[in-house]
Formats: sequence, structure tokens, C-alpha cells
Amino acid sequence: MKKTLLIVLLCLSIYPFLSQELEEINNGNNNKSSFYLYWGWNRGWFSNSNINFSGENYDFTLYKVKASDRPTAFDPSIYFNPGLVTIPQYNFRLGYFIKENYTISFGIDHMKYIMINGQNVKISGEINNSNTAYDGVYSNDDFEITEDFLKFEHSDGLNFANIECRRFDKIFEYKKVNVNITEGLGLGILYPKTNATLMNKERYDAFNLAGFGLVSVIGVNIKFYNKFFIQSELKGGYINMPNIRTTLNERDRAKQSFFFAQFNWLFGISFNIGGSK
Repeated sequence: MKKTLLIVLLCLSIYPFLSQELEEINNGNNNKSSFYLYWGWNRGWFSNSNINFSGENYDFTLYKVKASDRPTAFDPSIYFNPGLVTIPQYNFRLGYFIKENYTISFGIDHMKYIMINGQNVKISGEINNSNTAYDGVYSNDDFEITEDFLKFEHSDGLNFANIECRRFDKIFEYKKVNVNITEGLGLGILYPKTNATLMNKERYDAFNLAGFGLVSVIGVNIKFYNKFFIQSELKGGYINMPNIRTTLNERDRAKQSFFFAQFNWLFGISFNIGGSK
């Protein structure tokens, strides 16, 4: 996943050196003041992270915790059902061309972060009066995360609402088909609905403003008749969540930070509010 992030950042860094050539190719574009809207799906990857849990009678950290995403098996009755489309890992974005090649957009990346149970990690901290076998003081001890101790998932999901600034450049045109490259940067907030069960405590089951994220993106856009498009993109970024709710007790919190990567498959439409140009 670190290699993926490196590729994204490297590709973004070389675009300024191509700007003059791309400007010449893009002469005659008529994107300014138009909108675009897309929907699609993603696969996600997450770096290992240290997760701190604190509350009444406990404060401990699990180190280098592994997690994966949870893609929904493809089923047209789910993926294309208006009432169920938010079940899979999805991406939504609405953008506006403020210039011929530059957009500002708002989007939601609905990822799913699933901590892998049964893994062995290190633990430091203390747990007291939990009425479990886990009471004790820990100092970088070996520890197996079992389901009776902890289940920790941002499964509904790891919701990243963000604003991005992107550039679009046409690199090839044939009749009514344009091939474009797009790249950009963004930032936003994380409001996960976390499914956590910690030492038999009753879980908190609501959306919660947990932190912030930063993202970079590069993609390929194929547009048909200057209206409809398909797009694939690679995104990489950083998430920091210092305010994760874990149980009904407001004092029970978790915090973590990690890097992430996404590969997205998207389809969308371009349009003008005032009609076609």
C-alpha cells in the first residue's frame, strides 16, 4: 500500500512539467461552468495502525493492528437497486468546472474498515474491574485479539466526506470519444458508524464525527459525446480519528490513524444547469 501512495504522489508531481503541452491539447475545450456527477465502487487497503482504547477503568493501546475492507459480492439486485446502493463500498461525487480544466467537487467515499480478529499484536496499558480475564497491567506484551475481547469495524462504514480540487486534461480524441487524465488533492471529515464490542460492553450504534482525512488522486476518464463517461482512479491518503465512539458510555473512546488506498470504478454524466452550450 505504501507503494500505491508513492505512485499517486509521483504522478501528481510530474504534471506541472507537462502543463504547457497539455494546455495546447486542451485548446477548444468547453468545460467551464459545467457540472459532473458520478457514482461507483471501490476496493480499499489500510496500513497497520496503533489503536488506543480508553474509558472507565481502562486505558490501553494495541500496536500494528491489521485490517481489511469488506467488498459486497456483486449482485445486480443490490448494486443497481436504488434502495440498496449504499450497501456496497461506494463513491459519490458532484463537481463543478471553475475553469476549463479545473474543478472543485464534493464527494463521499464509503469505505469499510474491518479489524482482523485472531491476529497477534503487542499491548500496553491497563485494564481494571472489567469482570473479565483481561484485567491487568501490560507493557508491550504479546496479545491475541479474540472476538470475546474486541470486535472493531467501521463497517457502515468508514465514511469520508471530502472536498477536492482536480485538474482534467484531454490526451486523446477520436470522433465523439475523449480520453482525459485527472489528478487532484482533497481534504475532509470522517463520520463512521463503528461496530465495536469491547469486553462485553454494549456497543454504540450511530454515526459520529471522528476525525479528518487528506487525499490525493489520479485517474483516467473516458467521455462519450461530451456527456457520459466512465472513469477509473487510484486514491491514496491519510486518516486521523481521535474521537471514535465505541460503547454507550460517552467516556469510552478509541483513537487511531493510518494510511489508506482505494481503486475506484465509476460512471457518470456531465451537464450544464442552464442547458447545453
